[in-house]
Amino acid sequence: MVVDRGCRRVVVARPEVRVVVALGGNALLRRDQSMSPEAQRRNVGLACDHLAPIAQSHELIVSHGNGPQIGFLAEEEAAFSSVPDAPLDVLGAETQGMIGYLIEQELGNRLEWDRPLATVLTMVEVDPADPAFEHPTKPIGPRYTSDDAKALTEAHGWTFAPDGDRVRRVVASPTPQRIVESRPIMWMIERGCVVICAGGGGIPTTTRDGVLSGVDAVIDKDRASALLAEDIGAGVLILATDADGAYLGFGGPDPRLIEQAHPTTLLAEHRDEFAEGSMLPKVDAACTFALRTGSPAVIGALADIELLLAGTAGTRIATDVEGIVVASDRSVRESRSEREKGPRT
Repeated sequence: MVVDRGCRRVVVARPEVRVVVALGGNALLRRDQSMSPEAQRRNVGLACDHLAPIAQSHELIVSHGNGPQIGFLAEEEAAFSSVPDAPLDVLGAETQGMIGYLIEQELGNRLEWDRPLATVLTMVEVDPADPAFEHPTKPIGPRYTSDDAKALTEAHGWTFAPDGDRVRRVVASPTPQRIVESRPIMWMIERGCVVICAGGGGIPTTTRDGVLSGVDAVIDKDRASALLAEDIGAGVLILATDADGAYLGFGGPDPRLIEQAHPTTLLAEHRDEFAEGSMLPKVDAACTFALRTGSPAVIGALADIELLLAGTAGTRIATDVEGIVVASDRSVRESRSEREKGPRT
């Protein structure tokens, strides 16, 4: 591999794997945590502690969620009645710049001084006739009381859905069709660059008569990351979240961690068990990537990222698996006990 360092071109050993890591929005801002720059930078720093070893040994491409951040920006927009609200595509672009800057700086501080990094504002094309526009499911922003949500609905026409003991705004989340900047992203990867892209699922756009324009939506970052990983020929897709994997019977008396699963079997037998706007997009994205490429996808905790890459933690979804392998009750308890000893990100 050739690393382009300005006027110098240095040949280095080829890395083992091209890895796409999709960081969950809650890994960057934890539930009910202050939306302060300090809190976000601190969380990004913790995430980059885990990402840096991967970047040192592999080709690393990072995508990220933006649900808390874009919701906060929308709330700010709504507070200024004298100025028209900016649409979600514009707010999505703002979050890509903000979060990308934090990841680029914090990750760069943990790598060799001359390792190139770049954040790419990434547009993602969607179908304007996607039924998702009539059925909003993507949660964004903070949680509200029912009374506050009612007032916001009356004032702005927002839609809300239950989230624990409160509610959260939900918006349209159409299926990603095309990564517009996939060629320049690939160009940078081939020159040794760590690329941060497709943030927040990408800036949602449509094409009419050959002209790109933005649409008011938020694309799911896991589905966009799966499409990105397919486009650039990634060897593995890691969907990093605040859970240690996907569970059967989640929320019930006997939840069982899925250790491995064939994508076809998992979708056919258990797709309805996973919640929209939460684990379902991750499962769908992982299964789609595995089926289309033959390469594995893994869902799990960011703190376990090196184990996720090795296939020894989380939920590994791949076409070389027969059926579904569920962890024993004992192994699940041990996993939880070990996790409680350290910080979660």
